[in-house]
Amino acid sequence: MTSARICYLLALTTGLTACMVGPDYHRASAPVAKQFKEQPPEGWTQASPSDAAPKGDWWTDFHDPLLDKLEPQVAVSNQTVRQDYATYLQAVAEVKVARAQLFPVLGVTGSVTRQGGPGFAGTGVTTTTGNTGTGTGTGTGTGTGTGTTTTSGTLNSRQGAVTSATLEGTASWTLDIWGQVRRLVEENSATAQADEATLANATLSEQALLATTVIELRVADALIDLNQKTVDAYREALRITKAQGAAGITATPPSAVITAEVALETAESSLIGSGVARAQYAHAIAVLVGKNPEDLDVPHSTALPALPTVPIGVPSILLERRPDIASAERTMKAQNAAVGVAVAAYYPTISLSAAGGFTQSPLNGLLHASNHIWSLGANGTETLFDFGERHAEVQAARAAYEAAVANYRNIVLTAFEDVENDLSGLRILSQQQKALDKAVADAGRGTEIALAEFKAGTVDYTTVAQAQEVQLADEQTLLSVQQSRLTDAVSLIADLGGGWSAANLHSPSNPESLPPDPSESPPPPPPKAP
Repeated sequence: MTSARICYLLALTTGLTACMVGPDYHRASAPVAKQFKEQPPEGWTQASPSDAAPKGDWWTDFHDPLLDKLEPQVAVSNQTVRQDYATYLQAVAEVKVARAQLFPVLGVTGSVTRQGGPGFAGTGVTTTTGNTGTGTGTGTGTGTGTGTTTTSGTLNSRQGAVTSATLEGTASWTLDIWGQVRRLVEENSATAQADEATLANATLSEQALLATTVIELRVADALIDLNQKTVDAYREALRITKAQGAAGITATPPSAVITAEVALETAESSLIGSGVARAQYAHAIAVLVGKNPEDLDVPHSTALPALPTVPIGVPSILLERRPDIASAERTMKAQNAAVGVAVAAYYPTISLSAAGGFTQSPLNGLLHASNHIWSLGANGTETLFDFGERHAEVQAARAAYEAAVANYRNIVLTAFEDVENDLSGLRILSQQQKALDKAVADAGRGTEIALAEFKAGTVDYTTVAQAQEVQLADEQTLLSVQQSRLTDAVSLIADLGGGWSAANLHSPSNPESLPPDPSESPPPPPPKAP
């Protein structure tokens, strides 16, 4: 075959493989509001274009040394993240498997056979004797003669052997005329990007869970401090009550001592019980960073994390900033490509094959030109009637795509709902905390007044006990509201994407662009405590 014919064949093949059946992908529309219904509360500002840039280590805005130390370890050691990373690598490998089908399959085969036995060494020896004669003649010219002929043969009993060999190269190529393989590559690539976004979402979720757990641990420490302060106050009240009873003050009956003792013992019980939740939070933190609970010791702290100031963008930013939305959108693209794969089954499959090599028996001279063999072939198959199987597969693929579209739109709506809930929660909780700050201050002054009057003997201990109960309840409620505000702040950051962007998605077909395995490098050293 001349070079011109080869070029013509390649050009024809390229032209045939240029078309792709099935629908081209266009992102489905999603309901997006122009602005959030909830106005950003105090501490949460509307984002400017520069504010929309990825924030990266968002947890540093809480100014908590424990968060700064542990959060980077989530992406390295958290087992949920590791599982999603392995799933992503599997999807990338599936892209390579699909892409390999676009190219010919080349192979080489060789064989050597040695055969022997009598049938391969049959040789005969033939001998002839006789054929002699004598004769006499008389006048009339007559004569007689006699003779004998003897033939004998012997078979060589020696067994022979023959060695034969073949060496052949093969090539086969199934032409992707209708784009079935390219649609499969498109599907697998979108699936890999969906898995990468799922990995980012899992990392963000686990980091948010760690931040929430650390906040709960800090609140548990604060509650322990509050209970300890309450125990000290009740112990002082009991001492005063006993002293007044011993002095014979009429306003202090014996029952007042019992009441003060019960209050103190109840407070001590609450102090002891608050350690259970604290221990559970510490154990959960260890698991989130991939450690055994006994390997992580979290010291007691008296400071709560700071409430951060995070900019709020317009709702449409969520479509690019939330990894779960990106995952749903990539899944939608993968299902769209799957429709093209199913449609391609309607068209014939055409494949080319070629072989060339050498064969020789016996083995000597195998690679001589006279022993060269070759073959060229083409094959085409088409299903004429399959009782609706292909039609059903196309319908199933289209239904899966419609389901992916509905899932994408539902995730978008849920994302807006999450952000609105976070904003409304922060706004309402901010107002509630302002009211509670006043209530706690008033309750503290009320306890001081009641205790002073009790020391003066103008009121009984019941008044002091009631004032102390009100103060403790208000302080516990204030701690709960502060915890809710901090956890809502974490939730809002996560619901806004945590600084992630859809531009972070890599191309599965480009190995150099793939994110490295985070476990290959150790986590950064913990920052110094301020």
